[in-house]
Amino acid sequence: MIKSLKVLHHPLAEPLNQLEILEAHSKDTSFREKLGLYGMFPLRSSGIDILQINVGKMCNQTCKHCHVDAGPDRKEIMSRQTMEQCLEVLKNSDIGTVDLTGGAPELNPDFRWFVEEIKKLGKHVIVRCNLTIILANKRFHDLPGFFKENKVEVVSSLPGFTRDRTDRQRGDGVFEDSIKALQMLNQVGYGAEGSGLVLNLVYNPAGAFLPPAQLALEKEYKAELLSRYNIIFNSLYAITNMPVSRYLDYLLSSGNYERYMDKLISAFNPAAVSNLMCRNTISVGWDGYLYDCDFNQMLELQVSTEKSRHISEFDLQALSNRSIVLKQHCFGCTAGAGSSCGGSIAD
Repeated sequence: MIKSLKVLHHPLAEPLNQLEILEAHSKDTSFREKLGLYGMFPLRSSGIDILQINVGKMCNQTCKHCHVDAGPDRKEIMSRQTMEQCLEVLKNSDIGTVDLTGGAPELNPDFRWFVEEIKKLGKHVIVRCNLTIILANKRFHDLPGFFKENKVEVVSSLPGFTRDRTDRQRGDGVFEDSIKALQMLNQVGYGAEGSGLVLNLVYNPAGAFLPPAQLALEKEYKAELLSRYNIIFNSLYAITNMPVSRYLDYLLSSGNYERYMDKLISAFNPAAVSNLMCRNTISVGWDGYLYDCDFNQMLELQVSTEKSRHISEFDLQALSNRSIVLKQHCFGCTAGAGSSCGGSIAD
């Protein structure tokens, strides 16, 4: 089994070491300075529409590109007490969407309870499901039915519509189990027109390059998955790999780091800035601390609001007007067509 960077005591398991490497590669232009050239600095929140909650770093997979450094050997799991604090925030705000992620969020023992409690508040729930968890153990086989019952939007990674590409990135046997899980989701209605059951897939590059055009790739995925496996889905999200954690390790060990960072910086697209996910999202760590996005969370860059840095002291007004914490990895979200947890963000 591939071990996480943390368990290996790898230098890149420390966020400060990652930041030191990233900040050294400024090429005479920091991300802040780049925004300043376009009159976009400081970058501020436009309000909070989405609460993205990482309920734990434990996962049944150890993917080579994972910016979370998740895996079976990670033990960080959100407690029910922290979940209750999240629920209190949701109860007292107009935040309409809750995006549950991990690791494999389903491995949190309170996952189903949490989903049901969020739904009672009338919120839309997104679950970042890695698909293989559905087949990992008998107790997860009914997840498609549970998702349907709670009208959960399912977002799942599928790096390719062939076995080789997917297994190289996510591990041996992942592609076969992913296909079976997608078919199970289709069987209960996910992806079907008019069902209201949304199934979206995620593509991210296997190497040190930017993703292709999202719409064209979506058409190809839909045609291939339908013809090969009779699988349907709603949308495909093309997401840029961020130079964080395991993917940063890959870039450095393969000799691609300098070239990849140059590519991100040279592909900066100011049209992507207004739709950056950090502007309308708050990311909640497994321990309740708050971040501008999932990537800042993994680099332990807490929000700038000093008196509201934990879910227990959530100040909606302060957080809705906060200045976003920026570092060199932010070039990943503004390169080319831009990137967010919902795919491309610029034409």
